[in-house]
Amino acid sequence: MTFLPNTSLGSLGLTIGGILALMGLVAYATGNSTLNLIGFFYGIPLLLGGLALKASELKPVRLSQPTPPTVVTLREQQATATQNQIRKDVMRYRYGQEAHLDESLSHLGMAPSDEERPLLAGLREEEIAGAYALVLEFDSPLIPLETWQEKQEKIEKFFGPGLRVEINPISEEDRIDLKLIATPANS
Repeated sequence: MTFLPNTSLGSLGLTIGGILALMGLVAYATGNSTLNLIGFFYGIPLLLGGLALKASELKPVRLSQPTPPTVVTLREQQATATQNQIRKDVMRYRYGQEAHLDESLSHLGMAPSDEERPLLAGLREEEIAGAYALVLEFDSPLIPLETWQEKQEKIEKFFGPGLRVEINPISEEDRIDLKLIATPANS
């Protein structure tokens, strides 16, 4: 079911639960006990579950620019399992997390506190010197570029073999591009 990663389960629960609960309320008012029970026993729990999911929902990060077909082909040929996993994870709804990649950033020492943690604002896919690159665009107002650069080797080791990392500031204030570049075996 490929539509689920792009669907908010909280919104789905709220919608279906709301319809069933409303149906139960109308059935109660009209004296229809069977629909009343269905509406209350299924609708209210779904509605409450939808509210809980909505409260802990982390929206997906979107591509900041469309991926050209040549880069999609390059992704299919060169992307590492880590690049694919990161791309899929951040482009779907998540529940119970404060921010995308929060555990990874904490492990790398890039998130001393929730307030200082860089936030993933977007991502894009590029070709860099014939190699596939997944570019993570971070808002990093409290972690300076120098700290990112000091951690570059650690970041490269963390994301595994087959990747090299480049860290670049974006002309906008407090923005960092973290480029995860595939290193194909034939190079």
